[in-house]
Amino acid sequence: MTVARGPGGSSAMNQGERGGLPPATAAELDAATRDLVERDAAVFLHQALSTPVANAVVRAEGCRIHDAAGRSYLDLHGNGVHTVGYHHPAVVAAIEGCLRDGLLFAPRRFTNLPAVRLAEKLVSVAPAGLGRVLMCPGGSEAVEMAVMLAKLHTGRWKTLAYHGTFHGAGFQAVSVGADPHFRDGLGPLLPGALHLELPDPYRNPWGWTDRERIDAEYVRQLRVQLEQNPDVAAVISEAVFYNSTVPTRAFWEQVRELCTRHGVLLIFDEIYTAFGRTGAMFAAEHFVTPDILVVGKGFGGAAVPFAGILAREELNSAAHKSIGHYTHEKNPLCCAVATAVIETVEREGLVQRARDLGRHFLAGLEDLQAEFECVGNVTGLGLNLAVDLVTDRESRGRDGETAARLLAFAMERGVSFKLIQGNVLNLKPPLVISRGEIDEVVGTLRHGLRALGAERPRGG
Repeated sequence: MTVARGPGGSSAMNQGERGGLPPATAAELDAATRDLVERDAAVFLHQALSTPVANAVVRAEGCRIHDAAGRSYLDLHGNGVHTVGYHHPAVVAAIEGCLRDGLLFAPRRFTNLPAVRLAEKLVSVAPAGLGRVLMCPGGSEAVEMAVMLAKLHTGRWKTLAYHGTFHGAGFQAVSVGADPHFRDGLGPLLPGALHLELPDPYRNPWGWTDRERIDAEYVRQLRVQLEQNPDVAAVISEAVFYNSTVPTRAFWEQVRELCTRHGVLLIFDEIYTAFGRTGAMFAAEHFVTPDILVVGKGFGGAAVPFAGILAREELNSAAHKSIGHYTHEKNPLCCAVATAVIETVEREGLVQRARDLGRHFLAGLEDLQAEFECVGNVTGLGLNLAVDLVTDRESRGRDGETAARLLAFAMERGVSFKLIQGNVLNLKPPLVISRGEIDEVVGTLRHGLRALGAERPRGG
C-alpha cells in the first residue's frame, strides 16, 4: 500500500477516496514500518484522507515512490505535486544553490534575486495579459488571495463556483468550493458563496448527448445567476474540471463573454493543471484567458509547498491592502525551486510530451472502454485523465465496488492512483512518465478488470 491518500488540490476527495484504499495488513509491513505507522496514528490528529496511514514512503524518485519493504509504486496520484517527477536533479540543484549561497529566507520589505527571476519567468510563460504575480505558501492561500483581490477590485462580495469542487482548505476557500466533505458540520460559512451545477456532459441530468445543447443550458444557468446577483465579484472554476471533464472552447468563450458583460472577474484554478499537464503550459490556453489564474502543487517541484496567482495589469489595484501577507511570500528557496520547475518543463519539452503521451494513454483507456462494459466513460486532456466505472452503461450508476477492488489490485502490482466520486479512476502521472510506463498502467488495469470478470458479454 502507499501513503498517497491525502487531499489533492482542486478535486473532490469524498467517499471515493476515503473508501477506495484498503489498509495494509500487518503481514505486508515490516516491523519498522508498522512501528512508524502506529507512531504516526498516535500523535497526529486523525482525519479521513490522511491519518491513519497505510504505509510509509522511504524514497521518491522520478515517477515512483518506494516503501521500506522494497516495493515500488508507479505514482499517478502524488497529491498533484509531481509534475516534473520526484527528486528531479534541477530541483535538487536549485535547493543546493540556495543552501550554498546562504539564501534561504528574505524578510518582508526586502526582495531577492530568485523571487524576481521567478516572477519574470512566470509572466514570460503566462497567457498574454497576465502580467502581475503574487506568491504564497500553498494553493488554499492562493485561492484566498485571488478571491480577495476580485472582491477588492470590483467592490462586490459574492462568488460563483461549481458544486462538488474543491478550491482549498481555508475557510473562504472551503466556502467558495462545494465539496460536502470539507463543508459539512462547520455551521454557517462565508456569506455570498453561490454555486452552480457542475457542467458534465456525461452525467448531465437531462440525459442529453448534444454538446452544444448541454453547453447552452449550463451557460443559461450562469446567466440567470449573474442577472439575479449583481454583487458577484468572480466566477471561480478549474479550466478542466476535477473529474477530468473537458469543457468545450465554446462553453468557456460564452462564460468569458458573460463575465465581461457583467463586470465579473473570471478566476481559473490551475493548481493541478498548470505547467504542462494538459498539453499546454496552462490549461487556459485551450480555452480563454481568465482575469486571475491560480497555480500551486507542481509549482513546488515535489519538494517545497508553494503557490501563487497571476493577474491582469489592471488588477494591480489593491496597493492599499495586503491580500498576500504571508511570511514566505518571496521565499528565495521556494522561488528557486519553482523557477527550476518551469525551466525543466521548457528544457525537457514536457508540454509536448504530455500532449503526445496523453493521446497514447487516452487511446489505451479507450481500448479498455471497448473491452469492458463497466468502463462507461473515458475523458481528459494531456496527462490529466479519468475512467468512469459504471454498473451499466444505460443507467450510468457509479460502480464504486469495482473501482475499489481495481485500485487494490493495481496497488498490489505497483500502480497507485486515486479514486474520486467513489467510482472514477483519477490518472495524473508525472509528465516525465515513459510510454512504456503508460503501457504498464493500461496493462495493469486490463489485467485487473479481467480478474474481476468485467469483460463485456460475448457479442456485446
